[in-house]
Amino acid sequence: MKHTKVKDLLNSAKPVDDVLVKGWVRTFRNNQFIALNDGSTINNIQCVVDFENTPAETLKRITTGAAVAVKGNLTESKGAGQKYEVQVTSLEILGDSDPEKFPMQPKKHSLEFLRENAHLRVRTNVFGAVMRVRSVLSFAIHQYFQEKGFVYVNTPIITGSDAEGAGEMFQVTSLPLNNAPLNEEGKIDYKQDFFGKETNLTVSGQLEGETFAMALGQIYTFGPTFRAENSNTSRHLAEFWMVEPEVAFNDLDANMDLAEDFIQYVIKYTMERCKDDLAFLDQRLTDEEKTKPTAERSEMSLLEKLQFVLENNFKRVSYTEAIDILKNSKPNKNKKFNYIIEEWGADLQSEHERFLVEKHFKCPVILFDYPANIKAFYMRLNEDNKTVRAMDILFPGIGEIVGGSQREERLDVLQQKIAELGIDEKELWWYLDTRRFGTAVHSGFGLGFERLVLFVTGMTNIRDVIPFPRTPQNAEF
Repeated sequence: MKHTKVKDLLNSAKPVDDVLVKGWVRTFRNNQFIALNDGSTINNIQCVVDFENTPAETLKRITTGAAVAVKGNLTESKGAGQKYEVQVTSLEILGDSDPEKFPMQPKKHSLEFLRENAHLRVRTNVFGAVMRVRSVLSFAIHQYFQEKGFVYVNTPIITGSDAEGAGEMFQVTSLPLNNAPLNEEGKIDYKQDFFGKETNLTVSGQLEGETFAMALGQIYTFGPTFRAENSNTSRHLAEFWMVEPEVAFNDLDANMDLAEDFIQYVIKYTMERCKDDLAFLDQRLTDEEKTKPTAERSEMSLLEKLQFVLENNFKRVSYTEAIDILKNSKPNKNKKFNYIIEEWGADLQSEHERFLVEKHFKCPVILFDYPANIKAFYMRLNEDNKTVRAMDILFPGIGEIVGGSQREERLDVLQQKIAELGIDEKELWWYLDTRRFGTAVHSGFGLGFERLVLFVTGMTNIRDVIPFPRTPQNAEF
């Protein structure tokens, strides 16, 4: 007999005789009521055991975390809060769970405790909801680009180039670390390494993506990226997923249009398909906000925040205008910002980005035309020779969620920028070829997937929206 998912039983149009349901026990009350969950929904189904006719040994084994198979009849529930329940006719314990040792007891656990038990935390309501939302968001991303005729490209995870010029990369080597071969200069001889040169884990698939966009027109990548940034904050991971579309013949305006349409599509798609999970996460966030001082509470609930992004056009503001607004803002004048804005050219911090979105414009903001010296080498230089065609999308509660630009399509300008940064042109010969042979205006952006999941779920720490977070001093599981 095939088992039925809890979600399908709860959504059944009518009572059903002879059903089989399998899942994990969340709670067992009065030797009679099992709250059973199988991961298909945040909601449990109540299974009512005939305890008088069930062996005491079996009842003893129905503990939180145990896996069970329940046969019975789906009937209308007599209790409040659920439409249906299962009147159990037979029950089998598939896997025991020692109640003294199982960490996920039916009580409130701190997020820190749950991170230490990341292999089991997905059995809680919060993490079950977050991971289902993550899954649907992931599918929505593919669906959006596929519907628009984009080609999905898998760019390399091991690479010899540093797309960001940041230098914060994880090195990949097969050389023995305690006895690496040296060259005549006394430095490590990478010619003897597996790839015959220095290689790293990728920080971005963008440069490779550009080469495909210049042949296939519009492409997107969606894969893992790595930053060896020793940053132990609630917004940074060492391993995370990036969504990076690249489009030939798109200028910066078309790039901003694409990013705005894309974000609104995936949020709308997820809101329609994850109603129960988002309602739960919305309530969770509301309860959490109540514990904060009034001044620190968010003006909007989670669902209101999501609706806010769908209903408001993103405000487009130049970096120069944003600096003027920030310079003259009350928190800046009263020295309330941690980083005081004193002059044009400052690198904006999360506090500045959130001020623009949440306090000043009160809608999502796209900042564009940043100073060239705080942005990457591949961004197109404007006619003023001091700003580049860059854009960042800023969201309430989170700051930057997307970074992108029109790419520098002029070979001579790109070569000059590479030389100024001291990057060896030979390392990027293949990238420069796209400017030598049929160059054209093109643009793209990168969206940190976990930041999007963070925003949609209302979680406050990025470590809680990826199954197994990788952070400084932590590669557990």
